[in-house]
Amino acid sequence: MKKLILTVFFSVLYLTSASADMGVNVGVSGQAGVFTASGKETNPTTSADVATGSEHGEAAWASVFAEVSIGDRFMLGIDYVPESLETESVESVRKQTGVASAVTRTENKVQVDFEDYTTYYAAMMVTDNLFVKVGAATVEVITNENLGTGSKYGNTDLDGTMFGVGYHKVMDNGVFFRAEGSYTSFDSATVKSTGNADRSITLNKLDGVSGKLSLGKSF
Repeated sequence: MKKLILTVFFSVLYLTSASADMGVNVGVSGQAGVFTASGKETNPTTSADVATGSEHGEAAWASVFAEVSIGDRFMLGIDYVPESLETESVESVRKQTGVASAVTRTENKVQVDFEDYTTYYAAMMVTDNLFVKVGAATVEVITNENLGTGSKYGNTDLDGTMFGVGYHKVMDNGVFFRAEGSYTSFDSATVKSTGNADRSITLNKLDGVSGKLSLGKSF
């Protein structure tokens, strides 16, 4: 998916570069948002869910971006988060009654890191200051778990889509300010246990809304 996104991005850049006046924008951004996620751990051999759940939380991060402006209305850009985004540890206890009413207690702890969060986007100025934005996002998910089931899971990549709208103001010296809001939704993903191929974890949903402030310079 990452190779496809890069191919489309640079193909569009190549096709437009010969026929339009182009400029370069670079800058930094600060962003904060609220995200929700749901998933489950399953064991297909028993057709039973081992654990299911959903969580929501807040996050804040900084990013850098670079854009190519095409004429007065269009922009193609890449936004990259250089630092890892770390979730809090989530703990759960599952109790199951077995033979002779014996109760089995299973404790699970999960913590996730999101690395190399990158968004490739296109933006169009609707007015002199108002713009709309659409993009494709990718992020690497690093799982750090301690599960009572004994399972261990590998890492995976998530691909998603982003839609946004914002306000853009350019000063006479080429410095610009932006304020924007966006919605991002990632596709589902499944990873299998490294110690038991019958067990897997599926992320059914990860999406959220965020607000972003940017400062940049046009060349």
